Amino acid sequence: MSSAQVLPTDSLDHFEYAVGEAVRLLRAGKVVALPTETVYGLAANALDARAVESIFLVKGRPRRNPLIVHVADLAMARQCVADWPAVAAKAAHAFWPGPLTLVLPRAEVIPEIVTAGGPTIGVRWPSHPLMLAVIRACGFPLAAPSANLSNRVSPTNAAHVREQLGEHVPLIIDGGQSQVGIESTVLDLTTSPPRVLRPGMIHEPALVAALGPVAVSSGTRSGILRSPGLLRKHYAPRARLVLWSWTDEVELRRRVAQAAEQQAVHVIAHTHIPSGRGFARVSVIPHDAVAFARAIYAELHACDQAGAELIIVEALPPGGEWQAIADRLYRAAASAA
Repeated sequence: MSSAQVLPTDSLDHFEYAVGEAVRLLRAGKVVALPTETVYGLAANALDARAVESIFLVKGRPRRNPLIVHVADLAMARQCVADWPAVAAKAAHAFWPGPLTLVLPRAEVIPEIVTAGGPTIGVRWPSHPLMLAVIRACGFPLAAPSANLSNRVSPTNAAHVREQLGEHVPLIIDGGQSQVGIESTVLDLTTSPPRVLRPGMIHEPALVAALGPVAVSSGTRSGILRSPGLLRKHYAPRARLVLWSWTDEVELRRRVAQAAEQQAVHVIAHTHIPSGRGFARVSVIPHDAVAFARAIYAELHACDQAGAELIIVEALPPGGEWQAIADRLYRAAASAA
């Protein structure tokens, strides 16, 4: 396959043309890379098992890792599930469109490949205008995991997608930088109380305020997965990534000297910021969870592109607002075993 066509959306004419091209390919059973407010997604017709299979092939994604289905309204969401309880209506009213995925019993119309053979499906109504326009024009829901190679850092702009998948997809729509920056919160509504399977930027206190008590899963799941993002190794750059704390630059440099043979050491800091002397790159993300989430994947991509051998990320502060970012970084730092 030749390199992907990248279409802009920076004017009304460009936007409408990009939507038309995406719809044409999706109706033909192809995969297309589309922007969402969380990360860029690799989309296919969620009702077409053969089209969905292409997602797994392009990404090199394990078949046991389920996909999230994206919809453009409540009616489409209800067509994807076998049951729509009152708690689903409450969650949708409070958080949709937005970065919340609801796990519910799968409707028969959804092929088993989407749910990795499981009885439940994750459904999300995204807020990005381009994604919504494409779904509405298609008239069917889109299965859309992140548009990257399996287990690698998720893309938050079109250039990230082109770098990893540009030779394997026909079309990438450039909808600008993703504004949330990490994947959606996933909430399982088939349990009582509802359970957070994957943390995101919709945090537990907000869920509790809208829905009442919720439980939070921890660790890595085995068996049939009800959500993506639960594998031990995920969201990883090519370089080795570590999460370290340090009180000053002297301590950081001592740890680096003890650590390794790596010559290209990149540091991502938020509070204790070292000078650039002796490091290949030092970048700073504000000590703010929303800003950090929006920026972290782009920083990891930049480190990889610059040839980093070791990426040192300053350990995150405590607090629920940092939980989702910590989850992504812990999985990125995990060994493949």
